[in-house]
Amino acid sequence: MAKVAVVLSGCGFLDGAEIHESVITLLALDRAGISYQCVAPNIPQMHVVNHLIGQPVAGETRNVLVEAARIARGDIKDLATVKVAEFDGALFPGGYGAAKNYCDYATQGDGCQINPAVEEFLVEMVKARKPVGVICISPVVLARALKGREFRPKLTIGTDPGTAKSIEIFGSKHIACPATDCVVDAELRVVSTPAYMTGRNIAEVATGIERLVQEFAKLLRA
Repeated sequence: MAKVAVVLSGCGFLDGAEIHESVITLLALDRAGISYQCVAPNIPQMHVVNHLIGQPVAGETRNVLVEAARIARGDIKDLATVKVAEFDGALFPGGYGAAKNYCDYATQGDGCQINPAVEEFLVEMVKARKPVGVICISPVVLARALKGREFRPKLTIGTDPGTAKSIEIFGSKHIACPATDCVVDAELRVVSTPAYMTGRNIAEVATGIERLVQEFAKLLRA
């Protein structure tokens, strides 16, 4: 049975991993008969957001790995302790945590810096030709990780022109796509879907992620 890493950026769409996207991803993998291990970087969150009012909480701090453990029901590993060789592929659900904790794209845009462990993990996955699935805003993280390298995958974040431009600036190719579908780069073995970047409801998001996992599974078998 194939085993893949599901990389989480915390818990909660405003400051961590998008919970709907994460759970749909895990469910789709399980239904496809693909084993997974949740992992997350053991780092502080950029900030903590009160999801009831949508505003940052002054003076509060949380840890990405500890928060992601909520989604993983405690079965999670520190990204720094795992190796690409342990997995057959990797998936990255979205949520603002991808743009705040994996990197600082949320505040720095095209001039953002990326967490070295996240960058190394993504680059090594692509170099090893292991399938990578990136969801919602996570394609920006992959594009930033591959900036200046020979890999220029086709990616989608939906239709947002600003974020699409960033993907192009980082050296990747953006393809417009609805939330219910996905974009497959068969050559580089990368799959992406917009999810809540454009999805109007959880049903649309689920349709897109389920299709992504189906295409991801084909790449695992190829």
